[in-house]
Formats: sequence, C-alpha cells, structure tokens
Amino acid sequence: MNSPETVLSYLLTLNLSFAARDSRQKLRAAGRKSWGIILLLLAVILSGCRTHTASAPVSDYYYLNPNNKLSTIGRVAIVELDNDSSYPEISADITQALYQALQKRQVFGLTVVRQHDPSWRSLQLDRDSTYNLEKLSAIRETLRCDGVLLGTVTEYRPYPHMAVGLRLKLLDLRDGQLQWALEQIWDSADKTTEKHIKSYFKSEKRSGFAPLHEKLAAVSPLEFIKFVSYEVAGTF
Repeated sequence: MNSPETVLSYLLTLNLSFAARDSRQKLRAAGRKSWGIILLLLAVILSGCRTHTASAPVSDYYYLNPNNKLSTIGRVAIVELDNDSSYPEISADITQALYQALQKRQVFGLTVVRQHDPSWRSLQLDRDSTYNLEKLSAIRETLRCDGVLLGTVTEYRPYPHMAVGLRLKLLDLRDGQLQWALEQIWDSADKTTEKHIKSYFKSEKRSGFAPLHEKLAAVSPLEFIKFVSYEVAGTF
C-alpha cells in the first residue's frame, strides 16, 4: 500500500498536469479567437478596397441568338412601343430612353419610328403578329433598315412604388431571324432591383450624391425609366 506522502505527491502532480493542460487549451482557444478576429478585420478592409463592377444583367429574362449577328446589322429601327398599361403617354418616354441607352452601346445604327409616322402606318401591320418574309421585306424597304425592334409596355405603375414591365424583340429583316428578345418587370420595391439601381448610379453617375440619386430613382418616373433602359441595353 502506498504511503500518504506518496498519494499526496501523486495527486499534486496530477493536479498540476491538468492545470497545465487546461492552460494550453485556453491559450490555443484564445489564439484561434485572435486569428478569427484578425481574418474578419482583414476581410472588411479588403472589401473596402475592392474595385466596383456593375451588376451583370439577370440572364433568365432575355434571349440572345447563339448565332449572334448583331454586329452585322447596319441599322435598326426602334418602333414606338405599344402599351398595355393605364398610362398611354409613357410609351414615347420609354422608347426615347431606350434609344438613348442603346446609342451608348454603339452596337448598330439607330432610328426611332413613331406609331403615328405615315411610313409605319402605311405598312398596316397587325400588333403581335408573326410577319412573313414578304412583310419583313416591306418593313426593311419602307423604314430603310436591316433590323427592327418592336415591343410593348406590359406594365407601368408610378405608385405606391415605381414599376415598369417590358416585352421586346429584335428581328433581323434580312432573314427573319429573332436576334434578341426580352420580357421583364422592374419593381423599385424588389431587393434585386434595388441593388441594380445602386450599381447603375455608381457606374453611370459617379457622383458623391449617389444615395440621393438612388432614392430619387425609386420615386421619379424619368430616373426609373432611364435605369430600366440602361438594364435593357446591357443585355446586348
């Protein structure tokens, strides 16, 4: 049997061993915690230094012909949009904004044709109909262009929050192929739209008043339409 002194010595040694091990564990835990804090701070710092890039357009609301021939279309006529909303006057504003946004892309030459234009009315085309090659040839000859961009304002709401819906298509008048199409609704109350508005003002306006402009776009029809047109042009 061990003596009391031996037992006491053993217990003391065991206690010191546990204390040392506990101390090492605490040091390791503290070290891990410190590294975690350092890495978090580093991530925050780096995120502040990151170069801004504009948001890419959402890929599921537009179509681009895989045999893309847009660069070979010399001139495109943008026909003033039809309108399914309760605000018929908005068609002219959106058409003009699209024209200006597409001009900046410099993909092809552009001209705007109004619905009341005698040359367009003379074609007597049915809305939303599928045009045969004879009709396409007539459009090409009358409007003197190789492509035509047609579409409809499917929705427009200035309140309680801004919303614009568009359905658009670009036809190649040389062979009748659909080169591009889009259908989408932009709602200022939508979180994704909100993020895209922020990217739009950061990349386009480059102003210290970006937050003010973002709020303005959510309530101003003119600013919101410019934003929507910018998004549409970005899909080409």
